[in-house]
Amino acid sequence: MNPITLFIITTLFLLGALANFQGYLAPAIVLWVAAAIVSQSLRMANTWQKCVVLRAGKLRGVSGPGLFLIIPVVDNVVATIDERIQTTAFNAEQALTRDTVPVNVDAIIFWHVHDAQKAALAITDYRQAIDRVAQTSLREMIGSSMLGVLLSDRHSTDQELCRKIGEKTAEWGITVRSVEIRDVAIPVALQDSMSRQAQAEREKQARIILGSAEAEIANKFVEAANVYADHPAALQLRAMNIIYETTKERGTTILIPSTMVDSLNPMVAAGTSRASRRQATPHASANHANPVESTALK
Repeated sequence: MNPITLFIITTLFLLGALANFQGYLAPAIVLWVAAAIVSQSLRMANTWQKCVVLRAGKLRGVSGPGLFLIIPVVDNVVATIDERIQTTAFNAEQALTRDTVPVNVDAIIFWHVHDAQKAALAITDYRQAIDRVAQTSLREMIGSSMLGVLLSDRHSTDQELCRKIGEKTAEWGITVRSVEIRDVAIPVALQDSMSRQAQAEREKQARIILGSAEAEIANKFVEAANVYADHPAALQLRAMNIIYETTKERGTTILIPSTMVDSLNPMVAAGTSRASRRQATPHASANHANPVESTALK
């Protein structure tokens, strides 16, 4: 009983008792009867509630929120519907996915009643029906989905599940706002297998990246070699820069023969080798001529 009705009944009952104490029995009886009628006829619904009223077994209407009157005995409030957003947790245990993997899925559904009349008259217990429909739809969704999709694409799965449940509950005056899958549990043995597979995939990707980097570095080396081949002075400058880089951090001094620096230049090295060959050729000719001369002298 709501506080307003209780206050009115208490007031009428006390007034009847006061009238009876003063000797006015008839007014006291009238006040007491009025208190009894008010207790059976005055109803109140909160702002989030709707009351479904039947009159002699037939629908009279939906009343509330606020105060409303019914005819005692003739009218009957058969249901008080809460129109606030409700949450219902449900799960599916050992459900097989499309690739025959057993999973345990926990989910939660957010819903509210948008038509109190249908919720009260179209189904016996709409709360229990929502739970059963949600479990059935979840199992159907798991059976038609691959495990990889179920684990990776939660958002699309939630939307599809929300649509399926909403289509079934709309005729009961219930709107499904959203469905969220909280957890997908798979067998431990399969977890180990998936972990090894993921590790192998990561190692494969790392090797591919390393190979791509090596190929790119090799191409850069080829380009650099072509540049040095066309510009020998650049190679000599690079060699001198390398020598400088190796010595600047340690603070040491290195004495390098000029011939060593020249040898780093292919053009200079080639010229030096040709000059050496030219110098060696006369000596060889002279050595071959000496036996002839010695023979003539004899």
